[in-house]
Amino acid sequence: MPPISTEAPAAKVAIVTGAGRGIGRAIAERLARDGYRVVAVDLLASNLDETVAAIAADAGSVEALALDVTDRAAVHAAFEQISARLERIDVVVNNAMWIRYQPLVDVEEATIDAMVAVGLKAVIWTMQAAYPTMIAQGGGVIVNVSSPAAVRGVAGSAIYSAVKGAVSSLTWQASNEFGRQGIRVNAVVPGAVPTEGARALVDDEGYELRARLTPLGRLGTPEDIANAVAFLVSDQASYINGHLLAVEGGLLAS
Repeated sequence: MPPISTEAPAAKVAIVTGAGRGIGRAIAERLARDGYRVVAVDLLASNLDETVAAIAADAGSVEALALDVTDRAAVHAAFEQISARLERIDVVVNNAMWIRYQPLVDVEEATIDAMVAVGLKAVIWTMQAAYPTMIAQGGGVIVNVSSPAAVRGVAGSAIYSAVKGAVSSLTWQASNEFGRQGIRVNAVVPGAVPTEGARALVDDEGYELRARLTPLGRLGTPEDIANAVAFLVSDQASYINGHLLAVEGGLLAS
């Protein structure tokens, strides 16, 4: 009799950056429930302890990967190792972001460099790194994370808005280049989601205002965003490419 495996089978592999908490963690957990073997990525392995524990407790398939997504060589090497070991990369979700809100006149070079490195360069590095494996296997799906701030003026968020605007533009461009190779590239556009990280930047009064400005009258949850990502990577979205899926309660229409 063969040994009994305690690891849930997962035919497909999904890499999720910034998976240690908040939206990234919710996405990792949802994709694991959908049967993916999830590679949960964060800067420090210790940041992923709760994510890994939650997925494992739900009999999901997961592994933690400590990775500096701003390091192009490290990203390419990590993806090559994942491809060699797990034999495929089906989904990449670019969720990692570093944020500092400052008035435009006070923004320092270090702030710009850090936000661009995590929020934009890293998206490019992961797409580059996943491309050869996705081509070899006949396709794949990439989901980036943009923001309503890309098209709305928000006090103190000039650099964040610029980075997310670049992510939106990059998504459209990549969908054209990669779509011809069978790789779909889309993005989600989350509204106000009071995660642990976001609450360090926005207080209760700020979130009350955001809820009032949202036509549905409530804030979003990490699960709202995870559900949208799960749809975009599914076969139900097989003809969706180059789309920015707004998950923001109607804020952009208000």
